[in-house]
Amino acid sequence: MAKSKNNAKKMSYISVPSQIINSISSSSLQSLLDSPKKSSRNTNRFFIFFTNSIFRSPRLWFSTLFLFGFFGMLKFGLILPTPFSSYPCATTLPRSLISNPPSNSNLGVVREQKDEILKNDPLVVSLVELRAQGLDTVEGDEGVEKSEFWKQPNGLGYKPCLSFSRDYRRASEGVLRDRRKYLMVVVSGGLNQQRNQIVDAVVIARILGAALVVPILQVNVIWGDESEFGDIFDLEHFKRVLANDVRVVSALPSTHLMTRPVEGSPPLHVTPSWIRSRYLRRFNREGVLLLRGLDSRLSKDLPSDLQKLRCKVAFNALRFAQPVQELGDRIAERMKSKGPYLALHLRMEKDVWVRTGCLPGLSPEFDEIINNERIQRPELLTARSNMTYHERKMAGLCPLNAVEVTRLLKGLGAPKNARIYWAGGQPLGGKEALLPLIQEFPNFYSKEELALPGELQPFANKASIMAAIDYIVSEKSDIFMPSHGGNMGHAIQGHRAYAGHKKYITPNKRHMLPYFHNSSLSEEEFNRIIKELHQDSLGQPELRTSKAGRDVTKYPIPECMCNDD
Repeated sequence: MAKSKNNAKKMSYISVPSQIINSISSSSLQSLLDSPKKSSRNTNRFFIFFTNSIFRSPRLWFSTLFLFGFFGMLKFGLILPTPFSSYPCATTLPRSLISNPPSNSNLGVVREQKDEILKNDPLVVSLVELRAQGLDTVEGDEGVEKSEFWKQPNGLGYKPCLSFSRDYRRASEGVLRDRRKYLMVVVSGGLNQQRNQIVDAVVIARILGAALVVPILQVNVIWGDESEFGDIFDLEHFKRVLANDVRVVSALPSTHLMTRPVEGSPPLHVTPSWIRSRYLRRFNREGVLLLRGLDSRLSKDLPSDLQKLRCKVAFNALRFAQPVQELGDRIAERMKSKGPYLALHLRMEKDVWVRTGCLPGLSPEFDEIINNERIQRPELLTARSNMTYHERKMAGLCPLNAVEVTRLLKGLGAPKNARIYWAGGQPLGGKEALLPLIQEFPNFYSKEELALPGELQPFANKASIMAAIDYIVSEKSDIFMPSHGGNMGHAIQGHRAYAGHKKYITPNKRHMLPYFHNSSLSEEEFNRIIKELHQDSLGQPELRTSKAGRDVTKYPIPECMCNDD
């Protein structure tokens, strides 16, 4: 009996993995501890017999412990319910979405899935959207950021430098006090043409010592956009930034409402002295001057202070309105969320092919459409009419088509999984015109594909605001490349330079196109040539002094930027 009592006092322990213990809530553990222990005479007899048998055989003892532990793990691992949701903290997606990522063509189906998930777990929505756009982790993403393609140019220490002279600051007092002269301007064209004209309007107001009435945006004849200044730009910010340079008013004061304005439209590239001699005397007498058609009317070579004012307007004062800026920032963040991205401004719209005298090269049918349009409306042709299409093409005066952009990017070393944001209007030929790009670079997105349902709806008929969203996403990109020149490309080139010379690829069309037609070159040799041709065209600092007649808002050195050297 004594031996039996000693055995009864011994305690045994079964090892249970910590993961199983942690999966049991504290309340579950407490209920196990508090539950009454059932005992019966028969159970006790069986227990005494069982333990006595085990302790007499050590091998049986260890086998029993193993079996208890094994079955205990099975029970806890397979039967015990877990308190966690199927999508903890929205950090993972349903397996069906992970194993079968939807393509752009299946975007509508994915959005239906997103709406269904939203009912159960709202935190998953953003990740489902990213998956729908292919912006989540894909195989090989680790190599994206390490690619030489994303390397930024050396900015040589240049930074914004807008220190105005003492004479300019002294003259500001009189300019801001003046209540007699008011300049009104009507600006036309697309968003970036309007930006250029607004910049010049501020400078002309300063030259004439006048207050500037908020510019009137002419309804665009192509897109029918009726947006006003305050719909696109942050008006109060505009006024505040320019408060020490030019007085900006929202409307003519009552004292000038009945005044018949002096009207004018300056010729190309006029100087400050021409503007004063032409308008100042009548302006002082009448009090109101109305100018139209300011595109490229003011000289690009101005005194230093006026060049700085140009930069101040373009890079500081002209900020987009808050709703536009916030939406652009959100779309840029969706592109940025999984690594670096390239913004590509494609100039492949029908009107671009017509105006440049170039052909899209899609098919004979599309070439005929462009030729017929040009014959019917010869006034649209803005290129040199004495050149054939082939001469324009080889001179680098035509936009690159999708095949050429694809070859250029591959030649420059763009990885296949590079994320590309496509900015620009609908290309002639629709999405099919972009197939060469999409097939080579499948992570290819527009704002329409990145926006959540309803986000773009408030701006559906606002072409200038849509262009502003493209501008924001392009300016925030790691690399920007236009397929052709134009106002947007020039504006972003200057903006990226002013921000520290972020990478900007200028296609060297005139020199590279002959190699596009040389079938004897191996891919390795072609890529080497392309990289060599563009080694000085990647957004490095360029001094405007070597480019007389160029806009300081495109080349802000040395007037608007300086370094320590």
